[in-house]
Amino acid sequence: MHSHESIPRAGALAWFARAAARGNPYAQFNLGMMYKEGDGAPQNDVLACRWLERAARKGIVFAQNHLGGMYFQGRGVAQSDDEAAYWFRLAAAQGDASAQQNLGDLYRTGRGVPCDPALSVAWYYKAAEQGLPSAQRLLGACYLDGAGVGRSHPLAMAWFRKAALLDDAEAEVCLGLMYRRGQGVAPSEAEAMYWFRRAAARGHAPAQRLLGLTYLAGHGAPADAMGARAWLECAAEQGDAEAQFSLAQLLGAADVDVHAGARGGADDGADASVHCGGAALAWTLAAAEQGHVLAQVNLAHRYAHGRGVARDPERALHWYRRAAEQDAAKAQFTLGVMYANGQGVCRDEVVAAEWYRRAAEQGDASAQNNLGIMYANGQGVPQDDELAVHWYRLAAEQGHALAQYNLGGMYNSGRGVARDTVRSYMWMLLAADAGDHAAGKSAVARRLSRPQIESAIDMRRRGRDARLYAGPERRAA
Repeated sequence: MHSHESIPRAGALAWFARAAARGNPYAQFNLGMMYKEGDGAPQNDVLACRWLERAARKGIVFAQNHLGGMYFQGRGVAQSDDEAAYWFRLAAAQGDASAQQNLGDLYRTGRGVPCDPALSVAWYYKAAEQGLPSAQRLLGACYLDGAGVGRSHPLAMAWFRKAALLDDAEAEVCLGLMYRRGQGVAPSEAEAMYWFRRAAARGHAPAQRLLGLTYLAGHGAPADAMGARAWLECAAEQGDAEAQFSLAQLLGAADVDVHAGARGGADDGADASVHCGGAALAWTLAAAEQGHVLAQVNLAHRYAHGRGVARDPERALHWYRRAAEQDAAKAQFTLGVMYANGQGVCRDEVVAAEWYRRAAEQGDASAQNNLGIMYANGQGVPQDDELAVHWYRLAAEQGHALAQYNLGGMYNSGRGVARDTVRSYMWMLLAADAGDHAAGKSAVARRLSRPQIESAIDMRRRGRDARLYAGPERRAA
């Protein structure tokens, strides 16, 4: 929620308290702000709300807006979107730009009022016309996304530029991204870098990260690993999880380079390697603890395989689970493997099957194959050949060699599908093409006539299109 800055007056607490007790609404507002901010008075949200409400009921517009913010955040009062909307509306009707933006936020999200993107835009426009940079930026975002208003890149850029010229760092980033993507303007990395630098210089962490990644990739300027590292460190130290993980990846690459130097006999290179490796681990951990999925998976791999850390299956399990609970399919698949094999956890095929299922439903081919195996064997799930074929097929159509081999076996034996040795051999050939050497030695071919073998080979050739080699029953579906 946007709000006006308070104006603390050192030593004024007693004077404001005296005037507020006598009913002076401006003194009540100032007293409420002092308690809210803890500036010149002990920080106390309850007392802040008490004095702000007295001033708000007397029509003090700033008090109404701040009181709405307190209700929205649940500070000093029970959280209430309805009360927040009530007070924001009163202040917005009096023309307060901050309250108008706050009311626009409520209409955009449907909190305390019906969700109404068009009405949200209308309130943003009122605030933006008064020169409020954050409202101008939000209005630009509405035009960029077509939310509550017709999509228009030129208008989005115009509003972002208004806010950016008033030093709104987020608007500067938005403007930079529009130049990078060529939205409403010819693409220009030079312009993108200009706006990123403006925001980064003011300490805006996402801009610092973007600038670091730009230097790293060499977009619009020669690649500069040192410059990239400097900007990524600035963002990472502010807690930007993406920057922390990117910095860890950069330091990990530096670690590899320094190791190469160390093999050439540079003693100081070996010391730097230890430093870089430890820093990379520390930044990976920092990002993972903030919920960065790739960092969590990276950290899990480290502990699972002892890469840069002592091998620790329990810690690996912890980080795989953290990532899996955020629907990271590879982490879900790995958890399935760990539970199926009892790695770092008690063996539990039921739990393994459930993790395989969650990854398989996201399209992970390895999980689909393993889930097919569990249905085929009745491990952790009821034995069901048709479901085994279903999951094998999904993985096989993605080119998963083992699933192609397993599906070929189901066609050969007629399990879960009509027996079809020609189609079985076709799947074996595809599996061999995908690198499964055992499939290339399948005995199925010995039971086929030459025309049948040629038919399977022809199906394999056309099998690059999954709809062709999926089988008539699949195509009909």
